[in-house]
Amino acid sequence: MKYSFVYGEPDQVTADPGLFGPASISWQLHADAATGIGGVRALLMQALHPEAMSGVAKHSSYKTDPWGRLTRTAEYISVITFGTTAEAESAAARVRMVHQKLGVDRPDLLLWVHLGFVDSLLRAAQRSGLATAPDAADRYVKEQVIAAELLGAPDAPTSEAELVAAIEEFKPRLAATQEAKDAARFIAFPPMPLVARFLTPAAPAWASVAATAFALLPNWGRQMYGGGIFGPVLALPIMDDQGTFAIKAWRNAITFLPPQLLASPHVAAAKTRLSL
Repeated sequence: MKYSFVYGEPDQVTADPGLFGPASISWQLHADAATGIGGVRALLMQALHPEAMSGVAKHSSYKTDPWGRLTRTAEYISVITFGTTAEAESAAARVRMVHQKLGVDRPDLLLWVHLGFVDSLLRAAQRSGLATAPDAADRYVKEQVIAAELLGAPDAPTSEAELVAAIEEFKPRLAATQEAKDAARFIAFPPMPLVARFLTPAAPAWASVAATAFALLPNWGRQMYGGGIFGPVLALPIMDDQGTFAIKAWRNAITFLPPQLLASPHVAAAKTRLSL
């Protein structure tokens, strides 16, 4: 499969385990396919901060290039997790410049972006059957302080309890503004070539991913969005269990795909340079 890399070709030579290393729980979780749905959930959750969403709406290219935003997000997570230290720091520097351009480089906004990622990737992992060890969540949240420091986010939580408390502190400032709902619609129904939309399973497959990501949001987040995007049923509290069922089913289903379709080039590069 041919990739077009935003942050450069992955380093396959330098014997550097990077910022986390193969023994980390971040490697384990981010190498799993559930991370993809977690990443979509993160974008939906981050959009609930009106000031952060306003900056994205005014300056981001998500409306003209929604796939680009999704792939850049996924690649960034892969680079800082599996790349060398130099690759991770270089990618983070580029993202910090983007945040500055979007006007979301305030410490509180950066912290919210970080919380959205960490909570979303962790919950996707937990509800798909990963991260079941008693200390897994605390280990993951503590490791991700490194990711927060890369972006300049202050006071990042170091345990699952601190993560929950930090999100709770933000809740009074959150709302599903019209800009947030517009962004969610673009995530749910991104533009596709007509051939792909009507003659391939791409559209229904992506709709399933987006709906699962929405169902994995906390109940209060789904209620903020309401039923105008995915329908009233997905906004109901009963969707907590349905979201868990959906991500488990999705993760089990993709195990039948050819390995080359699932392999991340950054994971492959890390294994090559570390002789794993």
